[in-house]
Parts: sequence; C-alpha cells; structure tokens
Amino acid sequence: PFFVNRGGLPVDEPTWERMWRHVGRIHPEGDQVAQRIRGAADLPKIPIPSVPVFQPSTPIPERLEAVQRYIRELQYNHTGTQFFEIKKSRPLTGLMDLAKEMTKEALPIKCLEAVILGIYLTNNMTTLDRFPISFKTHFSGNYFRHIVLGVNFGGRYGALGISRREELMYKAPVFRTLSELVFDFEEAYRRCWHTLKKVKLGHCVSHDPHSVEQIEWKHSVLDLDKLTREDFRKELERHARDMRLKIGKGTGPPSPTKDRKKDVSSPQRGQASPHRRNSRGDRRPSGEKKPADSKAMPDLNGYQIRV
Repeated sequence: PFFVNRGGLPVDEPTWERMWRHVGRIHPEGDQVAQRIRGAADLPKIPIPSVPVFQPSTPIPERLEAVQRYIRELQYNHTGTQFFEIKKSRPLTGLMDLAKEMTKEALPIKCLEAVILGIYLTNNMTTLDRFPISFKTHFSGNYFRHIVLGVNFGGRYGALGISRREELMYKAPVFRTLSELVFDFEEAYRRCWHTLKKVKLGHCVSHDPHSVEQIEWKHSVLDLDKLTREDFRKELERHARDMRLKIGKGTGPPSPTKDRKKDVSSPQRGQASPHRRNSRGDRRPSGEKKPADSKAMPDLNGYQIRV
C-alpha cells in the first residue's frame, strides 16, 4: 500500500524511484511485487487525513492539538524507507515546499519530517514561537536520536512531533519553563530505559514561508555528562532567555542571516543601520562627511569598493 498515496494514486517519481530501489534490494522479486501492487484495482481506499483549517477565533492551544492530530493520522513510518529526503541545510522556503508535498502524498513520516510539517502548519500562528529540540540517548549499547518541534505560547512551553512512543511526541503548552519541558522528556526516556546524553536546541524559526534563511538546529548543545543537574537547568533557561532577547530585538522572528544579506547589498539600508559599527563606511574619518544632499555618492563609492 505504500507504493501509492492514500488516494490510490502513484506517488511522485523521485519518491517512487527510492521505494523501487529499496524493494528491489530487500525482496527477490521486488520489481514484480511493486508492479502487482501498482496495477491492482481492488485495493481498499485509505482515507486521506485533512489538513487542519482554522477560524481566526480558534485558540492557539486548540490549533496545536489539531496539528498534532493531523501529524498522528499520517502515522509513523515503520517501513525502513525514507519517503522524503530532508536536508537541514536547505533554506526555509525549500523545506516548506517539501512540507506541501508531504500533505499532498499523505505518506507515513518520521520525527524530522514531523518537525518540518509542524513548522509549515503553524506558520500562520504568528504569536507562537517554534524551535527544534534534538535528543541523543543511550540504550543497550546503542545511541538513538530524536527531534521534536518546541513551541512557546504565552510564556508556556510545549512540543509537536511524532515517535514510536506516545510520551515522546506531543506536549501541550503547559510547562512554565523550557527546563520543565526538557525534564519531562528526560523522564519519559527514563521510563523507556533510555539515558539522555545530549540535548541540542535551535533558535526560533521564521514565520515567513518564503524566507531564504536556514533553520538554526543547534544553537545550544548541552552534554549531560559534563553538566551537573543545576548547570543543565541554568543552560536551558539561558537558551530560553536568548530566544526571548532575539525576538525582542526585532519586529518578529525573521532571520538575522537574511537581514545581514540585505545590509551588504543595500547602501541605503547601511546608512540606517546603527548596529553596523564595523562597516568600512562607519570607520571613515569624520572629516569626509558631507551635507545630507551629497551623502549618497560617497556611500555608493564605498559600496562599489566593498564589492
């Protein structure tokens, strides 16, 4: 059934090719099996989960529950085949295009795909802060990795995601601090006999689906083997404070990387940016300054020299 999407239609060619190669490797008659499944006319119709649509008056907590319900309805991908290739270095706009493809194909997903999908489905919730939280755990001689989308609404923290374990995915936004949220995940891991080793925290993700910025996946990397319990809590709260300060400096969560690109390419923007203390224009002797009507030409020349 996973060779066609939930509407009974063949999946897109790149996804189909990946599954084709996988089946051919693990099954002695993989090609024939795939053709029989694709050509079968009596396969049951699998219902396609509906992408949640919200009224403007719908509270954010209810929207988050609906988004998590949609992610859960797609189901966890147990097949061993990665249906969607996600490169963390891609700009946000490319990842959002991939999220659209996920909603179209409605195939099972894993944790990283759920994070991208969660960002896509919460882009219009501008009062909601979103940031990735990655976990590295140890169990029975092996290391395991997992990721969820942390959220902050009204000063309360929660998470969206998908996992084989119910307690390692959705967390309602009821935790007063970021450390409380992470400690809750740590306790859930402990009940699964996993030992938490590392936590990686990213910065807030822009709400602009056309942004060319990259998601900052690991602004803070916390190694629990090198931190006491109290130091671990302090580092988590320091990261939460950094995120608040970063958002407070601007009009919202847009990327500083994107802003810096604009600063370099636009001399007019450079004149209005007091924080560019290290720019060559700012280091020019004060004797070179001219009246306002002749100011544009020196700035333009400086820009040409920099290029």
